[in-house]
Amino acid sequence: MSLLPFGSPPPKKLVAGSNITLTPSGNTITIASSGSGSPTAPTVQRFLSGTGTYTKPTSPAPLYIRVTLLGGGGGGGGVAAGGGSTGGAGGVTTFGTSLLTAQGGNGGFAGSAAQAGIGGSGGTATGNGNGIAVSGGYGNGGQITGGGVPFPGGNGAASALGGSGPGGLQSNGGAGATNTGAGGGGGSSAAGISQGAGGGGSGGYVNCIITSPASTYSYAVGAAGTAGTGAAQAGGAGGSGYVQVEEFYQ
Repeated sequence: MSLLPFGSPPPKKLVAGSNITLTPSGNTITIASSGSGSPTAPTVQRFLSGTGTYTKPTSPAPLYIRVTLLGGGGGGGGVAAGGGSTGGAGGVTTFGTSLLTAQGGNGGFAGSAAQAGIGGSGGTATGNGNGIAVSGGYGNGGQITGGGVPFPGGNGAASALGGSGPGGLQSNGGAGATNTGAGGGGGSSAAGISQGAGGGGSGGYVNCIITSPASTYSYAVGAAGTAGTGAAQAGGAGGSGYVQVEEFYQ
């Protein structure tokens, strides 16, 4: 038996950790992992309309989730010589009742023979302090031109996912893309009849992480803002809202 020199530190000891086994055999020690060795890939749940309940997976359960919200986009305004109608506001998108909220964008204003319609304002947003929450953009206002040139309608505001509805040119405004929260385009009639209408604003945008998530959360997806009407040309409807939940495990 060999002796350690006087004053030498005691020998180190190997200790098995979580999911690790140590098997001594003669002069060797075998180290092995008892875990699966393969991390669980992130999963995604998407909600495209209506209301309901998000349920967290349980086998395994995620360590945290990242939630993306878009409020519904506002509709584009309509046009008429005597004045069309303003586009409707987009619906509110929520997650966890009032935990995360993305308000819908406002509708674009109508165009008339007297003036062009201005664009609708964007929806506001509320997060949980662990990510970003930003208001949507304004839709473009309708244009005024002269010399027999048609009066274009304003484009709807793009959201974080794009999707804005184009303003019309002697035509109805284009609709915002589905599930983008973008604004619809304003309508436009022929020159000399009425000015172009305004485009709708986009919905608010939220992208936040929730640590130690609860088992369930209620959600609501904001509806698209309705198109403004007019005797000349109508606006385009806004884009509907969106909810996405990404689940991360280890």
